[in-house]
Amino acid sequence: MNMRTLFSYLFLLGLILNLPVISFSQELIQNLPGRETLSLNGRWNYIIDPYKMGYLDYRQQPFDQSESGKGGFYDNITAKEIDSTQRVEYDFSQSPTLKVPGDWNSQEERLELYEGTLWYKRDFHVDLQESKRYFLHFGAVNYEAHVYLNGKKLGVHKGGFTPFQFEVTGELKNGKNDVVLMVDNSRKKDEVPTVNTDWWNYGGITRDVDLIITPETFIHDYKVQLANNDMKMISGFVQLDGNQKQGQIKVEIPELKISKTISVNNSGKANFDISVKNVDYWSPKNPKLYEVKISTEKDEIKDQIGFRTIETKGQDILLNDNSIFLKGISIHDENPFVEGRLRNEGDMRMMLSWAKELGCNFVRLAHYTHNEKMLRLADEMGLMVWAEIPVYWTISWENMETYENAENQLASGILRDKNRASIIIWSVGNETPVTEARNDFMEKLIARARQLDDTRLIAAALEVETEGNVAVVNDPLGEKLDLASFNEYAGWYWGEPENISQYTFDIKFNKPVVITEFGGGALGGFHADKTTMWSEEHQEYLYEQQLKMLDKIDGLRGMTPWILVDFKSPRRNHPVYQNFWNRKGIISETGEKKKAFYILQDYYQNIN
Repeated sequence: MNMRTLFSYLFLLGLILNLPVISFSQELIQNLPGRETLSLNGRWNYIIDPYKMGYLDYRQQPFDQSESGKGGFYDNITAKEIDSTQRVEYDFSQSPTLKVPGDWNSQEERLELYEGTLWYKRDFHVDLQESKRYFLHFGAVNYEAHVYLNGKKLGVHKGGFTPFQFEVTGELKNGKNDVVLMVDNSRKKDEVPTVNTDWWNYGGITRDVDLIITPETFIHDYKVQLANNDMKMISGFVQLDGNQKQGQIKVEIPELKISKTISVNNSGKANFDISVKNVDYWSPKNPKLYEVKISTEKDEIKDQIGFRTIETKGQDILLNDNSIFLKGISIHDENPFVEGRLRNEGDMRMMLSWAKELGCNFVRLAHYTHNEKMLRLADEMGLMVWAEIPVYWTISWENMETYENAENQLASGILRDKNRASIIIWSVGNETPVTEARNDFMEKLIARARQLDDTRLIAAALEVETEGNVAVVNDPLGEKLDLASFNEYAGWYWGEPENISQYTFDIKFNKPVVITEFGGGALGGFHADKTTMWSEEHQEYLYEQQLKMLDKIDGLRGMTPWILVDFKSPRRNHPVYQNFWNRKGIISETGEKKKAFYILQDYYQNIN
């Protein structure tokens, strides 16, 4: 039984038993920007519901699993529909609104520290078209989302940073419809991430909501990329979805004078290999994108795709067969000026422009799947990308559901972004403690990533152990990865800045070394001597000493210091110097460049 058949079976079973349907990331439609869509962004009514009164009865049983399936807030009963003798304890039509996309914490003062359940509701109008299919698509909702259309439950999705969708072709009404979400961002031990992170737990519908409109049989998925380390061969596939999967598909790249017609098999899939020459390869210095057109008799989609290869050889990283140093910086999905997640292309372009100004050719998008728009901008602007999932610190390593959740988030990112030339590394986690259970968990993720994509490097941000003045990198996971990549905070969490030049590194793997984090905190605008903690001068001095230390590492091929911009974190409590902000940014929350910015910028300018 293939995944699509399994999904259909589970969907039908859920309808019969009145159970929630879990959405599968593998079912995602490729290239949302290239589709016909109806945006559902805007103002959504909301109700705060810390006791889940709109979901559970007084016996703590879900209303949507009762015999009638009625009784929850998703019924969307308004005062206009009842008389004065009836008791209804909610009314979306008289409730306040929040902007979507956007988190709830930054939009409403009383929700700043709120973690729990909140309901969203949006009315929308559709003029249904014959011979069309409709899919309700969410870019991201943090963390658990129960989705209802016109009072009927579509399903449940877990994962605060991955897209998901439900087909609603048979559920939409011609004219007015309503969609209701119960969103719960409560931190839980067995989820991904777990209860303990070092970033703000922004709740809500944080990315775009769209109604996707397709033909009955349409181009559901495709991959158009250079074959594994073969600069003369474009390899890929096209997958159709619908009842009429027989026929032919045309793949065209006009600028390369490519036009290839291929036949689909019985499952609606067509694989292809196309020999190419005179390709202008994508790189940070030359972020060339080609228009790729895929068409059938009744559907057509276009994409902008770059072609490049990435591999390692000994302690070197090769982009298009040329040695490269990854001049990077780490970035969170957070806007320092308008509190909350990056909401639009302008926010994202600002962050990547700062990275370019710094001299970067590489960014680490930490610690979770970022917005698809961010990856498309990286393609356009010529920034290589380390993409990561929130397997962060201490996960429930022995819980099978936790593993399935992590794998689903990994697969979702790979399947969505496989055509983005900018992504050169898939990361399976950050600073995870070495145990037998953890090793098994992470090794399975590595194997799954390689199965899904054999054209990119697989890595993780490991930890170091210190033995005197020696920093040892000996995590057994390193044997399975393509890079010796690790975080180290010499001069901040261990050692003193003036002494870190004495440290040496004992790295047990003959692989390219990438330092995925280093740095220290500074309050923007606070100035003192270089020994005064939290001053810009102290951070500047720390960067100077760090770079001297790291230059002595044999096989150093890149770095992504922590971090580009200050970001919110409930773990950072000092009332003067932190105030719920992680101050390790080299740009402040007001957009001012700290002194360390210029130290790193000068360092990168002196690397070819």
